[in-house]
Amino acid sequence: MTTLSQISYQNALALFDQPQNLDLLNRIQRGIEKEGLRCSAQGVISQKPHPKGLGSTLTHPSITTDYSEALLEFITPVFASAHEALAYLNIAHRFAYKQLDGELIWPASMPCILQGEMSIPIAWYGTSNTGRLKHAYRHGLWHRYGRIMQTISGIHYNFSMPDALWPVLAKADGFDPADDNPRAMQNYISARYFAQIRNFRRYSWLLMYLFGASPAVCESFLAGRDHKLDRINDHTLYAPYATSLRMSDLGYQNNAQDGLRVCHNSVTTYVETLGRAIKDPIQAYEQIGVRDTQGDYLQLNTNLLQIENEYYSDIRPKRVARHGEKPLQALARYGVEYIEVRCTDVNPFLPEGIDVPQMHFMDLFLTWCLLEPSADIDDNEFLRNKRNLHKAVMEGRRPGLMLERGDKDESLQQWGLDLIELMRPLAAAMDKAAGTVFHTDALNQQRLKLLDAELTPSARIVRHLKESGDEFSDMTLALAGQHRKTLAEDLAPGVYREWQQMARDSLQEQEDIEAADTQSFDDFLQEYLAK
Repeated sequence: MTTLSQISYQNALALFDQPQNLDLLNRIQRGIEKEGLRCSAQGVISQKPHPKGLGSTLTHPSITTDYSEALLEFITPVFASAHEALAYLNIAHRFAYKQLDGELIWPASMPCILQGEMSIPIAWYGTSNTGRLKHAYRHGLWHRYGRIMQTISGIHYNFSMPDALWPVLAKADGFDPADDNPRAMQNYISARYFAQIRNFRRYSWLLMYLFGASPAVCESFLAGRDHKLDRINDHTLYAPYATSLRMSDLGYQNNAQDGLRVCHNSVTTYVETLGRAIKDPIQAYEQIGVRDTQGDYLQLNTNLLQIENEYYSDIRPKRVARHGEKPLQALARYGVEYIEVRCTDVNPFLPEGIDVPQMHFMDLFLTWCLLEPSADIDDNEFLRNKRNLHKAVMEGRRPGLMLERGDKDESLQQWGLDLIELMRPLAAAMDKAAGTVFHTDALNQQRLKLLDAELTPSARIVRHLKESGDEFSDMTLALAGQHRKTLAEDLAPGVYREWQQMARDSLQEQEDIEAADTQSFDDFLQEYLAK
């Protein structure tokens, strides 16, 4: 299947007027991956190893680390309820705080106080070949981009539609899988997800405005580096109308990916364009070399991307890999299983960094992106979308800010309000399916932010910094202390024992993996990269 014919948004909505289809809107799946640095009581990045009470970072299903040993990552299972997903995230935080020995979880995307590059310990995953691969990959990120950029935290929102939706949508689109080969339905599903991704790329500036929560940063993040930020108070830098410095190019010291254009028009073009980047050697990386004089790995290879995970994107098509496959292999063989939205800032005002209304709006927005017809993106639109996103990130709250809406300019506020109204009948349908008004309420909350930029998280942060005179680090440290108190409530004994057992099981699993390794790491790495 190479082309996708989509019914109109209105006709897609009409499908859910049929009683047998309405419940499909109540079976959307979501999961959350939320990062947060461990820091001292003074707000300085932790130098302690990952607490053993949290289990193995290599094998624990729900608590691991990202780039740094200090950068916790909480991973929820997939849930059909936003409330359940947030409840699981809450339990994970509460269990973690019991193991942290006085440390705090930094509740913001931009990092706590850093003391130079080498104050950021690279994550360690044990002595297995898989663990060493993860560690060596992170060394490569250090030499390519610096360690400091890797301390930025975020929330990844994993989203998928229920399996039962696809035959209904396919039939409405005039696609009959019985007329095609056995892979036809999966090809159709992949095509629909890529259409959703293209619409996300067109409209993700709205999420930056509504939920961006990183307009300011501690000056230790940019120590000794050129930047164009303004100073607010003594040790805080900011952009007056920014929404999400995390999503700007602020963190990047290396521009090698700037010219990388990964095509989201189909699985085939995505795999081909991203696959080329994994094989494309870069002279600057060749100068770094793969190993140092002691034989330790400086990076996995000298290509534009060491592995596909190095591609920094605000959204990714995903498929759970199996049998030792690389993610891109799994995607090419089996198609898209879900999408991963990567542009969500950690909201410092919320104990878990996100709340249920935001999740309901994310579900609504992403479902609308899926149902709204979506043409391919050409080079001109690619650049236009990129410019709109950059404007929303760096000056999204600037009064009268204009974006490029096709061949004319439109204010961010008006365009955003138009999109809100387009989503309103879908919100009503999702509420009818769930027997609630949650989606309509979430929609109305976001509409108020478009009418008054002062209601956005980024504006709240800037306003606090100006009115209080607090530094970014002081404000965020105080919020971290408040959240620790909120999350200090003891877990039910049975729940606590269950999480203790998960930690013990993960440590044993890591030991078993390490004991079973017989291949040298050099041979393991060559086989892995050759896939």
